[in-house]
Amino acid sequence: MDVNLIAWLNVIVLILSALLCLFFYAKSAGPAALERRIGERAYRRCAWYRVIASVFMTIASLNYVVYVFYPLPISLPRTFPWDWWVSALIAVLIAIPGGYLWLRGMKDAGKETMIPEKGHTLYSGIYRTIRHPQALGEVTFWWVIAFLLHSPFLVLVSFIWLPIFALMCLAEERDLVIRYGQAYEDYKRNTGFVIPKRQATSNQ
Repeated sequence: MDVNLIAWLNVIVLILSALLCLFFYAKSAGPAALERRIGERAYRRCAWYRVIASVFMTIASLNYVVYVFYPLPISLPRTFPWDWWVSALIAVLIAIPGGYLWLRGMKDAGKETMIPEKGHTLYSGIYRTIRHPQALGEVTFWWVIAFLLHSPFLVLVSFIWLPIFALMCLAEERDLVIRYGQAYEDYKRNTGFVIPKRQATSNQ
């Protein structure tokens, strides 16, 4: 197969995987709305949607690796003008705060990270400060991967994840309003989306 064709197919699969990840994650984030139509099995179905979203996210990360071997035939340089270790250092500097937010968010969310639960209460811990620590931390890792792969193109293409993760968060919030009602509306007013508010309080 032509090398350039492989390169274009890889990027197309990357973009499609990112969009399918968004599609299935948004569906996974709506158990309360779905419950109105199909009952409590909505939560199990949404858990499967989240697994599928994770599969597409994994495929997209593999596309990043493939790109190193099959870059697009474009004028953008294949690597940065500096040594790889500089890119690796940038990746580490991004990974430290991003990883903290991601892991801390997973810890404080518990099983709800992957398995929506009907009886789950509003989160505590870091969620008293910002509403989406996991998303904020996780989205940074696309740049971690891109810099570790020393690729200017992948650093640029990683910006597509910003609107994707924002839409995922908004999908979650729409359903959380259905699940928790006014308590979540109050929580939204007092807590930053991804940036802490001054003197933030929580109604959890």
